[in-house]
Amino acid sequence: MHEKIKDLLNENDRFAKHNNIRVVDVKEGYAETEMVINENHINAAGVVQGGAIFTLADLAFGAASNSYGVLNLSLSSTISFIRPAKTGRLRAIAKEISKTKKISVYQIEVFDDSGNLVASMQGLAYSKDKTIP
Repeated sequence: MHEKIKDLLNENDRFAKHNNIRVVDVKEGYAETEMVINENHINAAGVVQGGAIFTLADLAFGAASNSYGVLNLSLSSTISFIRPAKTGRLRAIAKEISKTKKISVYQIEVFDDSGNLVASMQGLAYSKDKTIP
């Protein structure tokens, strides 16, 4: 199931694909995504655009919350940007904090190549109680 979720998102999430973001690992309640920074990610201030970082974290959140094979959708997400990123690769790691039948909470952290925390996000997901085909 985990490879299925990984492949499904990597092949069908067109926005993430367009932004060079991919899922690299999925386990129950856990996922990792990565993005190699290119010039399209850089904003007018010369650092990675916050929306690109959010998308990286959001894909990790989506992969982790759907890792059980049941469709989950985001109810809310809150992100804090800790330090800027300019070059290299960013990696987001999503971990399940709490899970009930309908609601789950995830902590997502984004790191640069040096292991520095770039952003921290918390996501709340709602289970549609529908199996992912």
